[in-house]
Amino acid sequence: MKSTRQCSRTNCARPAAATLTYVYEDSTVVVGQMAAQAEPHSYDLCADHGERFTAPRGWDVVHIHQDLVDPGPSTDDLDALARAVREAGRPTPPADIPSAPVASEPRRGHLRVVSGD
Repeated sequence: MKSTRQCSRTNCARPAAATLTYVYEDSTVVVGQMAAQAEPHSYDLCADHGERFTAPRGWDVVHIHQDLVDPGPSTDDLDALARAVREAGRPTPPADIPSAPVASEPRRGHLRVVSGD
């Protein structure tokens, strides 16, 4: 399973291989293995940009050293996917549909049933 996400750097069309995240509280930048899903406050980088990234002055950079490649799904991932597909394919029992309230029943809220008489 290959990544379809691309590097976030301008004019770079290479596939993403790492995720960059800013930890503002600690003035730290973390560059590590690509996240499973794109997050709004993180940036995907290709292997080249992930290895060469430098932080702003006064910030620390934490490079989580590992091969910046997409390893594909593990056997655990495939097993979880198979279980999820099986579960989704099972028919669900019909839910009990509650009966409509009778006009004399007290109701909460601003709407109430008014009889036609």
